[in-house]
Amino acid sequence: MKSAAFSVFVFSIYLYVLGLVLVSAPNLLLSLFRIPETDEVWIRVVGMLVVILGYYYSTAARHGLTPFLRATVAGRFAVLLFFIAFVVLGFAPPVLILFGLIDAATAVWTAVALSAETS
Repeated sequence: MKSAAFSVFVFSIYLYVLGLVLVSAPNLLLSLFRIPETDEVWIRVVGMLVVILGYYYSTAARHGLTPFLRATVAGRFAVLLFFIAFVVLGFAPPVLILFGLIDAATAVWTAVALSAETS
């Protein structure tokens, strides 16, 4: 597995773990980050979607699907921008930006790896 694919595979593991926590014990994660707990189903729906995204990411990484790997870089930076906007607009607490920073940091890893592979 090339470096860029490996970086996306590692990110997929993060997505699997985050998604499974959101599906099975969302309030544990929410309370750790001082986000109000909820009994709404939507947090579990988000968790399900995150697990499915993890599956897409791991499949693309295992098969070295470079166009998909490149697309994830922009997508992961977009997550950070959306999270910053949500905080600025008062929709979410500032701690949400930490999750966006994880996405952005791994996007940088993938972008650098892709650049090295094409040089």
